[in-house]
Amino acid sequence: MTRRFPFISVIVPTHWRPRQLAACLEALASLDYPRDCFEVVVADDGGTVMPDALAPFSGRINITLVAQTHAGPATARNTGAAKAQGEFLAFTDDDCAPAPDWLRGFAARFADSPDQLIGGRTLNALPRDLYATASQSLVDYLYVYYNNVPGQAVFFTSNNMALPAARFREVGGFDTSFPLAAGEDRELCDRWLSFGYQMTYASEIVVNHAHALTLRKFWRQHFNYGRSALHFHRARARRNHAPVRVEPLSFYVNLLRHPRARSESWRAALPLSMLFAVSQAANTTGFLYERLRSPKRTNFPPEQSKPTFNE
Repeated sequence: MTRRFPFISVIVPTHWRPRQLAACLEALASLDYPRDCFEVVVADDGGTVMPDALAPFSGRINITLVAQTHAGPATARNTGAAKAQGEFLAFTDDDCAPAPDWLRGFAARFADSPDQLIGGRTLNALPRDLYATASQSLVDYLYVYYNNVPGQAVFFTSNNMALPAARFREVGGFDTSFPLAAGEDRELCDRWLSFGYQMTYASEIVVNHAHALTLRKFWRQHFNYGRSALHFHRARARRNHAPVRVEPLSFYVNLLRHPRARSESWRAALPLSMLFAVSQAANTTGFLYERLRSPKRTNFPPEQSKPTFNE
């Protein structure tokens, strides 16, 4: 009997966040999607998740735990994908709660575009956390900037994306030379496009992101984004045999204007605008730090290597 829905493997990397992971799994266990048409693979980056932590969900969803030595989320996602049985892979993070129709949304998109990478919309689940609000607003700006042409998207975050498993393996999965939780999704999207494959933004496919931040954590997050940005630009330059190039000045000017464009008054927009400026200072500092740290080299191998999948 032919399935009405494609079989999808949901990959969730995790590292030392049991409370967030439990909330994520509860959301996945509540998905409005046939239970025989999806599985959840929890990729434990560091071996800290006890099997008992998954016991409450084992009777509700098909769930598998795989562990690795701590190596970062890019490697964890590949580790999870290596164990996945699905025709499609859907990625989210342990601090995210997908909406009930999350997999139905991907399935509907794949029915029309089975070979594309589909990216959904992420919402801030902590509206009273100013730093979390600013962080998500920055991502919203990036989506407007990079995905403004319908059918020609170029960037999705890894907490809400799905793609055909065969093509994920063909392009090499996530680049494991990104040890930080930053930049590896952007690099995968760029490499995906370099293969001539397409990406589609699907705003109806939603996850709620509960990433609590303080000023210190906010700075560190964007400092790490800057560090990873250098590696991304070097990888793309080497792939395209072209010099390293960053975004034009207008990108940063419009970024700082973004909170005001989305708010009714300057008074309401001012705190976010200030944090946008802080984020760019942190990003630039991280970029320069990494450039001084490795001026003539990069963490990437001379040619893009593909991860090994144990199938």
